[in-house]
Amino acid sequence: MAEIINPGSRSTKAYDVVILGASGFTGKYVVREALKFLNAPNSPLKSLALAGRSPSRLSETLKWAAGPNSTPPEIPLLTADTSDPDSLARVASQTKIILDCVGPFHLYGPPVVAACVEAGCDYLDITGEVDFMERMEASYHDKAVESGSLVISACGFESTVAEIGLLFHSRQWGGPSVPNRVDAYVSLESGKRIVFNYGTYESLVLVAANAHKRARPVIPGAAPPKDTPIIEYQKQLGLWGVKVPSINSAVIRRTQATLAENPHGLPGANESVEAVKKREEFWSRAKLPSHFGEKLGLKSLFGLIPIMIFAIFLLVLSKSRVGRWVLLQFPTFFSLGLFRKSGPSEEEISSARFKLWFVGKGAGTKVVTRVTGPEIGYVATPIILVQCALVVLNDRAALPKGGVYTPGIAFGLTDLQKRLQDNGISFDFISKKSI
Repeated sequence: MAEIINPGSRSTKAYDVVILGASGFTGKYVVREALKFLNAPNSPLKSLALAGRSPSRLSETLKWAAGPNSTPPEIPLLTADTSDPDSLARVASQTKIILDCVGPFHLYGPPVVAACVEAGCDYLDITGEVDFMERMEASYHDKAVESGSLVISACGFESTVAEIGLLFHSRQWGGPSVPNRVDAYVSLESGKRIVFNYGTYESLVLVAANAHKRARPVIPGAAPPKDTPIIEYQKQLGLWGVKVPSINSAVIRRTQATLAENPHGLPGANESVEAVKKREEFWSRAKLPSHFGEKLGLKSLFGLIPIMIFAIFLLVLSKSRVGRWVLLQFPTFFSLGLFRKSGPSEEEISSARFKLWFVGKGAGTKVVTRVTGPEIGYVATPIILVQCALVVLNDRAALPKGGVYTPGIAFGLTDLQKRLQDNGISFDFISKKSI
């Protein structure tokens, strides 16, 4: 592993990774996943610390993550609070990477990003809050480039699966054919009820409350068709596709905009001549579409009814302070059981899976690929976040020196897809035919 950006400061950091918000519902699953790779053979993760407001809760988390029949490893427990900038600065000064699991990020993310950028510490999170991501890019990109801090949001099911899945899809075209448009269909399946936790619900309420019309990055290529149906049936997939607001589409547009300005990708912090050639060849061959869209994939339209009712409640009530208070007090009622303050049970988590289909069309050709994996919030997301951190630790010299970037820009050239494949998230070619 090469220490590049600031050899003196990075090599003297006490920890490779600090998990912030480790005792939260998602954070504890991230801890459990990270322990699998701590001091494991061929793993770059040699030192780990947990950070949060309560040392006692962190200790309980560590015991839970180690398992009922295992002795918890001796891992430092650091006190840090997003309302205390000094505590965040202390943590950021001691570690190479902070994995931020403290949401809603709209409220609690900015001071963590600020501390990382100031300290030259790399930052990864699991947010799907588009407004937060775009504000961090506008506010901290230039300073992050200067300090050597790599800031990458959406390092979970949203939006890393879509970004790496789209790059995998683009490599299946071959020859001169290029997709003009790729549509993704996300299907969530479970033998039991699909349930999400309160933190995700709170983020949705805040995102809806702060939604505004964002200027979309201009992407070269033909304009997308204007008559795209809101609901369609995909016979090959056996799914009804329902157009919904898409976090992944917004993130991928940022990736496309970056590549439009940097068609050979971004240079690494300390690339060799061979690495430069590999990067330029990779991005020059990447056949990304001019346009990407995402739809919710449902086996039956009856499944759309509770989602539509929840969406109406969310859009109407989130616009006022009283409405938001009511939404946050009664998540189970307003979401028709999709969200619970207690979160899903272990049985509900273990029974859930996702499928993300990619259907690309262009030049008389149709290509279908698919990404599949375990439950999205507490199994897949921790897997993805931890693997992203391992990539940063292992390949820091090949990644940009610093700046605020999307997962596609940061990890597209790396071995992240293989790492995910090795850890239960599969990338599959389905079909290619003339149309």
